[in-house]
Amino acid sequence: MTEPLITLLAGPTASGKSALALEMAGRTGAVIVNADSQQLYADLRVLTARPSPAEEARAEHRLYGVADAADAWSVGRWTRAVAPVLEDLAAAGRPALLVGGTGLYFTSLTKGLADIPDVPIVVREAADGLYEAVGEAVFRERLAGVDPAAARRIESGDRQRLTRAWAVAEQTGRALSDWTADTTPLLAPGSWTGLVIEPDRETLYAQCDLRVAKMVEAGALEEVRALVARGLDPALPAMKAVGVREFAAHLAGETTLAAAVDATRQATRNYAKRQLTWFRNQTPEWARRRG
Repeated sequence: MTEPLITLLAGPTASGKSALALEMAGRTGAVIVNADSQQLYADLRVLTARPSPAEEARAEHRLYGVADAADAWSVGRWTRAVAPVLEDLAAAGRPALLVGGTGLYFTSLTKGLADIPDVPIVVREAADGLYEAVGEAVFRERLAGVDPAAARRIESGDRQRLTRAWAVAEQTGRALSDWTADTTPLLAPGSWTGLVIEPDRETLYAQCDLRVAKMVEAGALEEVRALVARGLDPALPAMKAVGVREFAAHLAGETTLAAAVDATRQATRNYAKRQLTWFRNQTPEWARRRG
């Protein structure tokens, strides 16, 4: 039986994905394709520990540093960008190794994501206002009239998902549950294998702390200074990368460098913990490597 040409390599930040990807690419000749939402941005090489020029020279890399920080990439946009890359590699008979820590990117590949139209902020605010006015019980009853599956599925107290389901139905005239059911995975079953790097938490946190120290040595402050100087919208994905807010506070004179480093370490650990939990819950059937 022919082995799948596509390998999905996932895991939390600082778990050693890039190093393992280089080792695997060296053995198989695979092209390494980015599946991390922050490593897309050209402005964030240091803060996201994007592969260095020397590492990129060891194996072919695709979709790293291809976006400007002023440009907000969504999961859908990444999916549209990665599809032709995978098609080209398949046509050439070349293996692909998709590497990253963004869970929804892997979901789009293996399960599909609904292409739900954007909901204007005024509609979202109206949904939130209705929830505030009538309370959860009544709101849920009204939601059941337009999206009964969502009303049943969404857990008690989950205001964000309840109001989103209402807003989508209001804006599109179609239930969010119908949108999400109408999905097709990018990768066909049997065409890929999945591997999650899953270090124990103590080891992972130590690696996170070491990662932050290396970032500072490699020029994280200069990278953040250049990013802040552009005056970009703080809501942009690149501006929400771990370390941007923390080091920007230091550069603005609001905190010491030591405090900024400590805050970045904690934020990195928190992010890694969320990633560990996501992959544990969403990819239980994938193979595991303990780090």
